[in-house]
Amino acid sequence: MGKSLILALLISGLFGGNVAAQTKEAVFAGGCFWCLEGPFDALPGVLETEAGYTGGQIPNPTYEQVSSGTSGHIEAMRVKYDPELVDFGKLLDVFWRNIDPTDAGGQFCDRGPQYRSAVFFADEAEESAARASKAQLEEARGFKIATEILPRAEFYAAEEYHQDYYKKNPLRYHFYRQGCGRDQRLRQLWGAEAKK
Repeated sequence: MGKSLILALLISGLFGGNVAAQTKEAVFAGGCFWCLEGPFDALPGVLETEAGYTGGQIPNPTYEQVSSGTSGHIEAMRVKYDPELVDFGKLLDVFWRNIDPTDAGGQFCDRGPQYRSAVFFADEAEESAARASKAQLEEARGFKIATEILPRAEFYAAEEYHQDYYKKNPLRYHFYRQGCGRDQRLRQLWGAEAKK
């Protein structure tokens, strides 16, 4: 093996070979997935967000199937992040402040089980962190939190037109968000902490 090949392998291992090992994923549901993407995208350490569906019975569900409320899926957001730059606890903070955790029937103007809020955990550490965060909020805020904490299930990416919707269709997105009363309710719940 030549010196240049050995050097190339070392450089690959140092600068690109372990990227997958340094990346983690988290899955959250907070009503319309369009509205969770921006707050997570803005967080340093988040590498990618993806709108999708999880928790249902049929494989590869369509938006129509999920939005009908009959597939058992929930609209959700998968967040890929670098755990050296941002931890699961910070992701939870951003999640809580972008939903109404007191609402068991959906989120804002989106009603039904497909729009309920949930944290999906991948392991015991995430489950413990989510439950502790929920309990801390209930105590500090006096909220009765309806958000579920569930084991991670198969995640299906939503159709391409749903990805980065807030960037691709900023006027429609703004109109939807305002019309749905999301920001008004977030300000009522969180005050200055809304959307942090």
